[in-house]
Amino acid sequence: MTAPNPAAELTTDAGYTAEDIAQQWSQLRQTEPKLRIRDAAAKLGVSEAQLVALGCGTTATRLSADWGDFIRELEALGPVMALTRNDGAVSEKDGHYRNVEIFTGHTRMGQVLDSGIDLRLFLDRWAIGFAVCEDSPRGPRRSFQFFDATGTAVHKTYLREASNVEAFESLTRRFAAPDQSREQPVSAPPPPAAEIPDAEVDVAGFRQGWRELKDTHDFIRLIHRFRVSRTQALRLAEPEMAWQVRPDSFGRILEEVAAARENIMIFVGNPGCIQIHSGPIHNVKRVGEWLNVLDDGFNLHVHEPKVHSAWVVKKPTARGIVTGVEFFDATGEQIAILHAKRREGETPSPFWAELCDRLTRVG
Repeated sequence: MTAPNPAAELTTDAGYTAEDIAQQWSQLRQTEPKLRIRDAAAKLGVSEAQLVALGCGTTATRLSADWGDFIRELEALGPVMALTRNDGAVSEKDGHYRNVEIFTGHTRMGQVLDSGIDLRLFLDRWAIGFAVCEDSPRGPRRSFQFFDATGTAVHKTYLREASNVEAFESLTRRFAAPDQSREQPVSAPPPPAAEIPDAEVDVAGFRQGWRELKDTHDFIRLIHRFRVSRTQALRLAEPEMAWQVRPDSFGRILEEVAAARENIMIFVGNPGCIQIHSGPIHNVKRVGEWLNVLDDGFNLHVHEPKVHSAWVVKKPTARGIVTGVEFFDATGEQIAILHAKRREGETPSPFWAELCDRLTRVG
Protein backbone atom coordinates (compact mmCIF):
# COMPACT_ATOMS: atom_id res chain seq x y z
CA MET A 1 0.00 0.00 0.00
CA THR A 2 1.19 3.53 -0.70
CA ALA A 3 0.81 6.15 2.00
CA PRO A 4 -2.67 7.73 2.01
CA ASN A 5 -2.87 11.01 0.16
CA PRO A 6 -3.34 13.93 2.58
CA ALA A 7 -5.62 15.58 0.02
CA ALA A 8 -7.85 12.52 -0.17
CA GLU A 9 -11.08 12.22 1.75
CA LEU A 10 -10.19 11.15 5.26
CA THR A 11 -12.30 8.03 5.67
CA THR A 12 -11.51 4.37 6.11
CA ASP A 13 -13.73 3.75 3.08
CA ALA A 14 -11.23 5.55 0.81
CA GLY A 15 -9.54 2.37 -0.39
CA TYR A 16 -7.27 1.55 2.55
CA THR A 17 -7.92 -0.40 5.73
CA ALA A 18 -6.93 -0.14 9.36
CA GLU A 19 -4.30 -2.78 8.67
CA ASP A 20 -2.87 -0.63 5.86
CA ILE A 21 -2.67 2.38 8.15
CA ALA A 22 -1.11 0.30 10.94
CA GLN A 23 1.58 -0.96 8.58
CA GLN A 24 2.44 2.55 7.40
CA TRP A 25 2.50 3.88 10.96
CA SER A 26 4.77 1.03 12.08
CA GLN A 27 7.22 1.90 9.31
CA LEU A 28 7.08 5.58 10.18
CA ARG A 29 7.80 4.89 13.85
CA GLN A 30 10.90 2.94 12.88
CA THR A 31 12.32 5.95 11.05
CA GLU A 32 10.98 8.63 13.42
CA PRO A 33 10.44 6.98 16.82
CA LYS A 34 9.90 10.29 18.67
CA LEU A 35 7.23 11.60 16.28
CA ARG A 36 4.06 12.57 18.12
CA ILE A 37 0.81 10.95 17.06
CA ARG A 38 -0.71 14.18 15.69
CA ASP A 39 2.34 14.76 13.49
CA ALA A 40 2.38 11.10 12.45
CA ALA A 41 -1.24 11.35 11.33
CA ALA A 42 -0.42 14.42 9.24
CA LYS A 43 2.50 12.66 7.59
CA LEU A 44 0.39 9.60 6.80
CA GLY A 45 -2.51 11.67 5.50
CA VAL A 46 -4.96 10.19 8.00
CA SER A 47 -6.56 11.53 11.17
CA GLU A 48 -5.29 11.17 14.71
CA ALA A 49 -8.52 9.40 15.71
CA GLN A 50 -7.83 6.73 13.08
CA LEU A 51 -4.42 6.05 14.61
CA VAL A 52 -5.87 5.86 18.14
CA ALA A 53 -8.58 3.46 16.89
CA LEU A 54 -5.88 1.02 15.81
CA GLY A 55 -5.47 0.28 19.52
CA CYS A 56 -9.06 -0.88 20.02
CA GLY A 57 -8.85 -4.25 21.75
CA THR A 58 -5.40 -3.49 23.19
CA THR A 59 -4.58 0.10 24.18
CA ALA A 60 -7.86 1.85 23.38
CA THR A 61 -11.58 1.48 24.03
CA ARG A 62 -14.02 3.33 21.79
CA LEU A 63 -16.62 5.23 23.83
CA SER A 64 -20.27 5.99 23.14
CA ALA A 65 -21.76 8.79 25.21
CA ASP A 66 -23.50 12.11 25.36
CA TRP A 67 -20.26 14.04 25.75
CA GLY A 68 -21.80 16.65 28.05
CA ASP A 69 -22.92 13.87 30.41
CA PHE A 70 -19.50 12.25 30.14
CA ILE A 71 -17.67 15.48 31.08
CA ARG A 72 -19.83 15.66 34.22
CA GLU A 73 -18.50 12.22 35.23
CA LEU A 74 -14.86 13.29 35.07
CA GLU A 75 -14.91 14.87 38.55
CA ALA A 76 -14.70 11.31 39.90
CA LEU A 77 -11.16 11.04 38.50
CA GLY A 78 -9.84 13.53 41.05
CA PRO A 79 -6.75 15.53 40.05
CA VAL A 80 -5.92 15.18 36.35
CA MET A 81 -4.29 17.10 33.51
CA ALA A 82 -6.47 18.69 30.81
CA LEU A 83 -4.90 19.20 27.38
CA THR A 84 -6.26 21.36 24.58
CA ARG A 85 -4.36 22.22 21.43
CA ASN A 86 -4.41 23.50 17.90
CA ASP A 87 -1.75 23.38 15.20
CA GLY A 88 0.27 26.15 16.82
CA ALA A 89 -0.10 25.78 20.59
CA VAL A 90 -0.70 23.24 23.35
CA SER A 91 -2.08 24.06 26.81
CA GLU A 92 -1.70 21.52 29.64
CA LYS A 93 -3.37 22.36 32.93
CA ASP A 94 -3.68 20.39 36.18
CA GLY A 95 -6.88 20.49 38.21
CA HIS A 96 -10.30 18.92 38.63
CA TYR A 97 -13.39 18.77 36.39
CA ARG A 98 -15.60 20.63 38.84
CA ASN A 99 -18.51 23.06 38.47
CA VAL A 100 -19.50 21.59 35.12
CA GLU A 101 -22.40 23.27 33.35
CA ILE A 102 -23.96 22.12 30.08
CA PHE A 103 -26.22 24.44 28.08
CA THR A 104 -28.67 23.19 25.47
CA GLY A 105 -29.93 25.71 22.96
CA HIS A 106 -29.31 26.50 19.31
CA THR A 107 -25.86 24.98 19.88
CA ARG A 108 -24.82 22.67 22.73
CA MET A 109 -22.18 24.26 24.90
CA GLY A 110 -20.67 23.75 28.31
CA GLN A 111 -18.04 24.93 30.72
CA VAL A 112 -15.79 23.63 33.48
CA LEU A 113 -14.98 26.23 36.15
CA ASP A 114 -12.35 24.76 38.43
CA SER A 115 -9.57 27.00 39.74
CA GLY A 116 -7.20 24.82 37.71
CA ILE A 117 -9.17 23.45 34.74
CA ASP A 118 -11.15 26.25 33.10
CA LEU A 119 -12.82 25.21 29.83
CA ARG A 120 -15.39 26.42 27.32
CA LEU A 121 -16.89 23.47 25.47
CA PHE A 122 -18.56 23.53 22.04
CA LEU A 123 -20.07 20.07 22.18
CA ASP A 124 -21.66 20.06 18.74
CA ARG A 125 -18.09 19.57 17.49
CA TRP A 126 -17.43 16.49 19.66
CA ALA A 127 -18.02 13.26 17.73
CA ILE A 128 -15.53 10.53 18.74
CA GLY A 129 -14.08 9.45 22.07
CA PHE A 130 -11.66 6.84 23.38
CA ALA A 131 -10.30 5.63 26.69
CA VAL A 132 -6.58 5.03 26.14
CA CYS A 133 -4.06 3.16 28.26
CA GLU A 134 -0.52 3.12 26.87
CA ASP A 135 2.83 2.00 28.25
CA SER A 136 5.28 4.73 29.17
CA PRO A 137 8.63 4.82 31.00
CA ARG A 138 6.68 5.76 34.15
CA GLY A 139 4.10 3.02 33.81
CA PRO A 140 0.61 2.95 32.27
CA ARG A 141 -0.50 6.31 30.88
CA ARG A 142 -4.29 6.60 30.99
CA SER A 143 -6.35 9.20 29.20
CA PHE A 144 -9.72 10.05 27.72
CA GLN A 145 -9.37 11.53 24.24
CA PHE A 146 -12.05 13.35 22.25
CA PHE A 147 -12.16 14.18 18.54
CA ASP A 148 -14.37 15.97 16.06
CA ALA A 149 -15.98 14.32 13.05
CA THR A 150 -12.78 14.73 10.99
CA GLY A 151 -10.79 12.83 13.62
CA THR A 152 -8.98 15.95 14.86
CA ALA A 153 -8.42 16.12 18.62
CA VAL A 154 -10.55 18.67 20.49
CA HIS A 155 -9.61 17.78 24.09
CA LYS A 156 -7.78 15.18 26.17
CA THR A 157 -7.81 14.26 29.87
CA TYR A 158 -4.72 12.56 31.32
CA LEU A 159 -4.60 10.85 34.68
CA ARG A 160 -1.93 11.92 37.17
CA GLU A 161 -0.32 9.86 39.92
CA ALA A 162 -3.00 10.88 42.43
CA SER A 163 -5.92 10.26 40.04
CA ASN A 164 -8.59 7.66 40.73
CA VAL A 165 -7.71 4.76 38.43
CA GLU A 166 -10.78 2.77 39.53
CA ALA A 167 -13.02 5.62 38.39
CA PHE A 168 -11.24 5.64 35.02
CA GLU A 169 -11.78 1.90 34.59
CA SER A 170 -15.42 2.19 35.68
CA LEU A 171 -16.16 4.98 33.18
CA THR A 172 -14.42 3.02 30.44
CA ARG A 173 -16.62 -0.02 31.09
CA ARG A 174 -19.85 2.00 31.44
CA PHE A 175 -19.39 3.98 28.25
CA ALA A 176 -17.67 1.37 26.06
CA ALA A 177 -19.23 1.35 22.58
CA PRO A 178 -20.54 -1.93 21.14
CA ASP A 179 -18.23 -1.38 18.14
CA GLN A 180 -14.60 -1.97 19.09
CA SER A 181 -13.26 -2.44 15.57
CA ARG A 182 -9.98 -0.84 14.52
CA GLU A 183 -11.69 1.01 11.68
CA GLN A 184 -12.61 4.62 12.42
CA PRO A 185 -14.70 6.39 9.76
CA VAL A 186 -14.16 10.16 9.74
CA SER A 187 -15.31 13.03 7.57
CA ALA A 188 -13.27 15.12 5.19
CA PRO A 189 -12.42 18.57 6.59
CA PRO A 190 -14.63 21.26 5.08
CA PRO A 191 -12.86 23.68 2.73
CA PRO A 192 -11.80 26.94 4.39
CA ALA A 193 -14.48 29.59 4.21
CA ALA A 194 -13.56 32.35 1.79
CA GLU A 195 -13.64 35.93 3.06
CA ILE A 196 -16.13 38.23 1.44
CA PRO A 197 -14.44 41.17 -0.31
CA ASP A 198 -13.77 44.15 1.94
CA ALA A 199 -15.78 46.30 -0.47
CA GLU A 200 -18.91 44.27 0.39
CA VAL A 201 -18.57 44.88 4.14
CA ASP A 202 -20.52 47.67 5.81
CA VAL A 203 -17.36 48.97 7.46
CA ALA A 204 -19.04 52.00 9.04
CA GLY A 205 -21.78 49.81 10.55
CA PHE A 206 -19.21 47.26 11.72
CA ARG A 207 -17.10 49.92 13.43
CA GLN A 208 -20.16 51.38 15.11
CA GLY A 209 -21.14 47.92 16.34
CA TRP A 210 -17.63 47.50 17.74
CA ARG A 211 -17.82 50.82 19.62
CA GLU A 212 -21.18 49.74 21.10
CA LEU A 213 -19.96 46.40 22.50
CA LYS A 214 -20.97 45.80 26.12
CA ASP A 215 -19.23 42.46 26.67
CA THR A 216 -16.24 40.76 25.07
CA HIS A 217 -18.42 37.72 24.30
CA ASP A 218 -20.52 39.91 21.99
CA PHE A 219 -17.58 40.26 19.61
CA ILE A 220 -18.13 36.87 17.99
CA ARG A 221 -21.75 37.77 17.30
CA LEU A 222 -20.59 41.05 15.76
CA ILE A 223 -18.28 39.39 13.26
CA HIS A 224 -20.97 36.84 12.37
CA ARG A 225 -23.49 39.64 11.80
CA PHE A 226 -21.18 41.39 9.36
CA ARG A 227 -19.95 38.07 7.85
CA VAL A 228 -16.26 38.85 8.31
CA SER A 229 -13.47 36.56 9.44
CA ARG A 230 -11.68 37.38 12.67
CA THR A 231 -8.50 38.62 10.98
CA GLN A 232 -10.59 40.58 8.47
CA ALA A 233 -12.43 42.20 11.38
CA LEU A 234 -9.14 43.30 12.92
CA ARG A 235 -7.91 44.63 9.60
CA LEU A 236 -11.11 46.67 9.09
CA ALA A 237 -11.29 47.97 12.66
CA GLU A 238 -10.62 51.55 13.57
CA PRO A 239 -6.84 51.96 13.99
CA GLU A 240 -7.10 52.77 17.69
CA MET A 241 -9.10 49.56 18.34
CA ALA A 242 -6.82 47.00 16.64
CA TRP A 243 -3.28 47.18 15.33
CA GLN A 244 -0.78 44.61 14.15
CA VAL A 245 2.40 43.86 16.09
CA ARG A 246 5.35 41.56 15.46
CA PRO A 247 4.60 37.82 15.67
CA ASP A 248 7.47 37.37 18.14
CA SER A 249 5.49 39.50 20.59
CA PHE A 250 4.29 36.21 22.11
CA GLY A 251 7.66 35.48 23.67
CA ARG A 252 8.20 39.07 24.74
CA ILE A 253 4.86 39.18 26.55
CA LEU A 254 5.45 35.89 28.39
CA GLU A 255 8.96 36.90 29.43
CA GLU A 256 7.91 40.34 30.69
CA VAL A 257 4.87 38.97 32.53
CA ALA A 258 7.03 36.34 34.24
CA ALA A 259 9.73 38.88 35.17
CA ALA A 260 7.15 41.31 36.59
CA ARG A 261 5.30 38.51 38.44
CA GLU A 262 2.04 39.75 36.96
CA ASN A 263 -1.02 37.59 36.36
CA ILE A 264 -2.12 36.70 32.85
CA MET A 265 -4.92 34.85 31.08
CA ILE A 266 -3.86 32.53 28.25
CA PHE A 267 -6.58 31.17 25.97
CA VAL A 268 -5.70 28.22 23.70
CA GLY A 269 -8.43 26.52 21.74
CA ASN A 270 -9.89 24.92 18.67
CA PRO A 271 -13.47 24.71 17.33
CA GLY A 272 -14.43 22.20 20.06
CA CYS A 273 -12.79 23.55 23.20
CA ILE A 274 -11.07 26.60 24.66
CA GLN A 275 -8.76 26.11 27.65
CA ILE A 276 -7.85 29.04 29.89
CA HIS A 277 -4.91 29.54 32.23
CA SER A 278 -5.40 32.35 34.74
CA GLY A 279 -2.62 33.41 37.07
CA PRO A 280 1.12 33.92 37.13
CA ILE A 281 3.73 32.23 34.96
CA HIS A 282 7.33 31.64 35.98
CA ASN A 283 9.53 29.41 33.87
CA VAL A 284 9.59 30.64 30.24
CA LYS A 285 12.00 28.71 28.01
CA ARG A 286 12.71 28.33 24.31
CA VAL A 287 13.68 24.88 23.07
CA GLY A 288 14.38 24.83 19.36
CA GLU A 289 11.33 26.21 17.57
CA TRP A 290 9.14 25.95 20.66
CA LEU A 291 8.34 28.68 23.16
CA ASN A 292 7.39 27.07 26.47
CA VAL A 293 6.01 27.82 29.91
CA LEU A 294 7.15 24.96 32.15
CA ASP A 295 5.48 25.55 35.52
CA ASP A 296 4.11 23.16 38.12
CA GLY A 297 0.49 22.56 37.12
CA PHE A 298 0.69 24.48 33.83
CA ASN A 299 2.64 23.89 30.63
CA LEU A 300 2.28 25.90 27.44
CA HIS A 301 4.01 25.01 24.17
CA VAL A 302 3.89 27.40 21.22
CA HIS A 303 5.42 26.45 17.86
CA GLU A 304 6.79 29.87 17.01
CA PRO A 305 7.14 29.35 13.22
CA LYS A 306 3.35 28.84 13.12
CA VAL A 307 2.71 32.31 14.53
CA HIS A 308 2.14 34.38 11.39
CA SER A 309 0.44 37.51 12.73
CA ALA A 310 -0.34 39.19 16.05
CA TRP A 311 -2.80 41.96 16.91
CA VAL A 312 -3.43 44.17 19.91
CA VAL A 313 -7.23 44.34 20.19
CA LYS A 314 -9.33 46.68 22.31
CA LYS A 315 -12.97 45.80 23.02
CA PRO A 316 -15.42 48.07 24.87
CA THR A 317 -17.38 46.53 27.73
CA ALA A 318 -19.78 47.87 30.34
CA ARG A 319 -16.79 47.97 32.75
CA GLY A 320 -14.37 49.69 30.38
CA ILE A 321 -11.97 48.76 27.58
CA VAL A 322 -10.51 45.25 27.63
CA THR A 323 -7.19 44.85 25.81
CA GLY A 324 -5.94 41.53 24.47
CA VAL A 325 -3.28 40.27 22.09
CA GLU A 326 -4.43 37.73 19.50
CA PHE A 327 -2.15 35.40 17.53
CA PHE A 328 -2.95 33.68 14.21
CA ASP A 329 -1.37 31.21 11.82
CA ALA A 330 -0.92 31.81 8.10
CA THR A 331 -4.45 30.55 7.33
CA GLY A 332 -6.06 32.97 9.79
CA GLU A 333 -6.76 30.29 12.41
CA GLN A 334 -6.39 31.58 15.93
CA ILE A 335 -3.49 30.13 17.94
CA ALA A 336 -3.96 31.94 21.26
CA ILE A 337 -5.26 35.05 23.00
CA LEU A 338 -3.47 36.75 25.90
CA HIS A 339 -5.24 39.02 28.40
CA ALA A 340 -4.49 40.63 31.71
CA LYS A 341 -6.13 38.82 34.62
CA ARG A 342 -8.30 40.85 36.94
CA ARG A 343 -11.04 40.06 39.41
CA GLU A 344 -14.55 41.49 39.17
CA GLY A 345 -14.59 45.09 40.35
CA GLU A 346 -10.79 45.44 40.46
CA THR A 347 -8.97 48.28 38.77
CA PRO A 348 -6.67 46.70 36.19
CA SER A 349 -2.92 47.03 36.68
CA PRO A 350 -1.36 49.60 34.32
CA PHE A 351 1.35 47.03 33.53
CA TRP A 352 -0.66 45.25 30.84
CA ALA A 353 -1.74 48.35 28.91
CA GLU A 354 1.79 49.70 29.03
CA LEU A 355 3.21 46.38 27.81
CA CYS A 356 0.78 46.26 24.87
CA ASP A 357 1.69 49.84 23.93
CA ARG A 358 5.40 48.92 23.90
CA LEU A 359 5.00 46.04 21.46
CA THR A 360 6.59 46.72 18.08
CA ARG A 361 3.95 47.66 15.54
CA VAL A 362 3.86 46.30 11.99
CA GLY A 363 3.23 48.76 9.17
